[in-house]
Amino acid sequence: MRGPEVHPPPRLSRVSNSDTQSTPEALAALPLRENLRGLSPYGAPQLEVPVTLNTNENTHPVPDEVVEAIAASVAEAAVTLNRYPDREFTELRKRLSEYLGHGLSETQLWAANGSNEILQQLLQAFGGPGRTVMGFPPTYSMYPLLAAGTDTGYLAGVRGENFSLSAASAARQVAEHRPNVVLLCSPNNPTGTALGLDVVEAVYEAAEAHQGMVVVDEAYAEFALAGTESALSLLTGRPRLVVTRTMSKAFALAGARLGYLAAAPEVTDALRLVRLPYHLSAVAQATANAALQHYDVLLETVEDIKRQRDRIVEGLRALGLDPAVSDSNFVFFGGLGDAHAVWQGLLDRGVLVRDVGIAHHLRVTAGTEAETTAFLDALREVMTGA
Repeated sequence: MRGPEVHPPPRLSRVSNSDTQSTPEALAALPLRENLRGLSPYGAPQLEVPVTLNTNENTHPVPDEVVEAIAASVAEAAVTLNRYPDREFTELRKRLSEYLGHGLSETQLWAANGSNEILQQLLQAFGGPGRTVMGFPPTYSMYPLLAAGTDTGYLAGVRGENFSLSAASAARQVAEHRPNVVLLCSPNNPTGTALGLDVVEAVYEAAEAHQGMVVVDEAYAEFALAGTESALSLLTGRPRLVVTRTMSKAFALAGARLGYLAAAPEVTDALRLVRLPYHLSAVAQATANAALQHYDVLLETVEDIKRQRDRIVEGLRALGLDPAVSDSNFVFFGGLGDAHAVWQGLLDRGVLVRDVGIAHHLRVTAGTEAETTAFLDALREVMTGA
């Protein structure tokens, strides 16, 4: 099987009018870096429809008691907004370490404006010109764009049948191509499947030969099926292993933009070299601290989301479709003759899902019970021509 090559991010369709106020010609006339020419910004369609299930948000509203706690915390922070925030976000790192457990100390925690900024900082510190980062598509589509933004070469690894990734295959590719950073998305987006810890261990061992960093992106970890283990359990004794998380999904705080990582203390020290001054605002810190004091309430919605996810899987199978096993809050499914036509049919019925650009496949977020019912009913109509 042919191995990966260094290449720029995919040349996507030109920037849409909803994303920019300029013309393509005006943008092209600027002295952009060559590896940014022709690219489009990341972003899913933002359309006004009754049921929006395309961006893997937690569609449950933040509980009232948490809203009140966040409002009180932000109000307290507002009194001192004339001063810069705590540059080291000390309270937040302590609360994150307590939430994650695994014997982690606050010196091993780092936070930023969403896990995307975490990943960007990692590439700023360990990637850059003359260096490479390896991902295994289909996977999170931001990875090659983050690589382009940091002028890091992107290596597209190869997956096996049904988009699987075995320990032996992943380790072999890492040993052959010696990337400076490896990105393992688990549960993977868009397929929803989690990696076994044997894959993480094998990749780390392969990367050790050239001192490569291994980053496990666990944005959807709280939705994992019973028995799925987190790479957090592998951090001890592995100074170049990083596990990233987010409060956007399980915590229903996508609008707060708070991502974080756990790693060896020297990794967080490395990120201090590239972070912008006072990068995490006092308002963001206050919001996250209040939410973490009520994480048990926030995570109550996770079990309902998992029930709706499993209900979607059953409903898709009943329609003769092929859903992937999901450890996340979304379902990736195949068996569609014309995926885009099905996407359009759902949209015509007021349901927005994600066309991820993979032939015969779509992805749908598990929403509330009512949203899930609306999706399954609409899909049944589309599939039966009703």
